[in-house]
Amino acid sequence: MITHHDLLSMLQYDPETGNFTWLRPPSNKPHWIGAIAGSKVRGRIRIMIYRKSYFAHRLAWFYVHGAWPSSLIDHIDGNPLNNRLSNLREATPTQNQANKRRCKRNRSGFKGVGKCPRVGGKWVARIRIDGRQRTIGRFNTPDSAYAAYLSAAREVHGDFARG
Repeated sequence: MITHHDLLSMLQYDPETGNFTWLRPPSNKPHWIGAIAGSKVRGRIRIMIYRKSYFAHRLAWFYVHGAWPSSLIDHIDGNPLNNRLSNLREATPTQNQANKRRCKRNRSGFKGVGKCPRVGGKWVARIRIDGRQRTIGRFNTPDSAYAAYLSAAREVHGDFARG
């Protein structure tokens, strides 16, 4: 694990842009000095230091706070490439999941809403609480099911609720 002192001496973090730039690259590559550090890997920025890969959002937290995050780091806007300090917050795994976007395979167009063919084609609103899926209710329209989901999400997940 990299120390806070080593991180500060190797990289500079700009909390306004979320970018890291090299002050002292970890290898003999002087042309890296001043260059933006990291590369996009599976939708996130990773930075290689001493043959170990670090997520940029976790490094940003460590850089600013001087300690590694105790759990996960959540991107408030849901964009894992946006590593601005104002977009990062510590989160439990449950809170992080609550802030996920709607699944791409969702056919209703609304997070937490699906068609319920067994009940006359009504729309069902569901939410995950403590790892278990709970049914909020069945509704005539997807809009009313989504309104119920949003209300329940705000109540259960607070600031981490995402519609």
